[in-house]
Amino acid sequence: ESVCQPLWSPSGILHYVSDLSGWWNIFKYEEKQSHNLTPINAEFTQAQWGLGVRFYGFITNDQIICGYNRLGFWKVASLDPISCDLVDIDIDITEIHRTGLKACNGKALFAAGSSDHSYSLFTYQAKATKKLEVVQVSTENDIETIHFSKPLAVKYSTTGDQECHAFYYSPVNANYKAPDSSKPPLIILSHGGPTGSTSNALNLGIQYWTSRGFAILDVNYRGSTGYGTKYRKALNGNWGISDVDDCVNGGNYLVSEGLVDPQKIAIRGGSAGGFTTLACLAFTNFFAAGASYYGVSDLTALAKETHKFESRYLDSMVGKYPEERQKYLDRSPINHTENLSCPVILFQGLEDKIVLPNQSQKMYASLKAKGIPVAYLEFEGEQHGFRKSENIQRTLEAEFYFYSHVFGFNPFDPIEPVKIDNK
Repeated sequence: ESVCQPLWSPSGILHYVSDLSGWWNIFKYEEKQSHNLTPINAEFTQAQWGLGVRFYGFITNDQIICGYNRLGFWKVASLDPISCDLVDIDIDITEIHRTGLKACNGKALFAAGSSDHSYSLFTYQAKATKKLEVVQVSTENDIETIHFSKPLAVKYSTTGDQECHAFYYSPVNANYKAPDSSKPPLIILSHGGPTGSTSNALNLGIQYWTSRGFAILDVNYRGSTGYGTKYRKALNGNWGISDVDDCVNGGNYLVSEGLVDPQKIAIRGGSAGGFTTLACLAFTNFFAAGASYYGVSDLTALAKETHKFESRYLDSMVGKYPEERQKYLDRSPINHTENLSCPVILFQGLEDKIVLPNQSQKMYASLKAKGIPVAYLEFEGEQHGFRKSENIQRTLEAEFYFYSHVFGFNPFDPIEPVKIDNK
């Protein structure tokens, strides 16, 4: 049982979130008994990456405001802790930010976004005439929504007779139309964590690709949160196996549906998603190219060198270290570059303390020595996740330039060239 986010009600009753039902539901403990207040197939929290975060709170003595995720889409709702009535609040969102929700004195504060809008900060006042207000938007956006590709929730069969969930974005550009006879290239995204999930809120990074003719499959591989406890625990001991299968099978699914060009499929990811990306390239021959952002190439080095908070994380994802060291060696892409034959581009922040720069540097040196087309870009002052706008722009354009070389097209945008070794 996973228990988190304990909270005392104004009347002194203990509430908490538990996955005893197979989903992270809200419970209360009263008169020495636990009661599930939200017995539905939905998650009332996210991956437990931060302390002090919760996705419910008492807005009044007898009313809880909460957020919940049902198969990848979030809603905000009002919950009566006595009758257990759960009533959705009319708000155009599909995602609640990982900072969660705060509530007290008749007011709630939370950040949320949708497929049309980046994250905004909202206030909700239960007894006000105008209950919902936008306090601040995270990104001022003057792009018309006609130019946006909307996420379509898909699920498909994967190994072990199981299902995998993902969001599919078709290419969209209101000013251009592709030839009817052509099918778009595909980029498969593998999110970080690995026990996190992707977001379906407006991501201009994704729209960068869809507006330039690429289809996107953003995979919530087994191990992701939002789909129940069994799904979340499916990656235990299987990192580098199940996530790889799910990304490959996602590509196969879109090919079988006739939606993408089977010869032009790339994969990209950052951090843990970078590991999945490199593992997909090292252990399968499905992809034509890959892009790793501060990705893990050596699991043994990660187990020895990563920061304290995640120092034993891999015990559950791979196996106990050093007792099961062989699993780490077997699943580390750096040890299997002889199997890798497609072009790869690597991005790395030089101040990264979570995945140290030597992970990307060793991968680059190995691929270069083996004659595989490879590019490596490193950035001073960047840590685990790029923050400077000029560097974010540079990485997107560099990756686009790299794909233009691999897939054989001329970029419409004027882009600074990238040095590609062994091309």
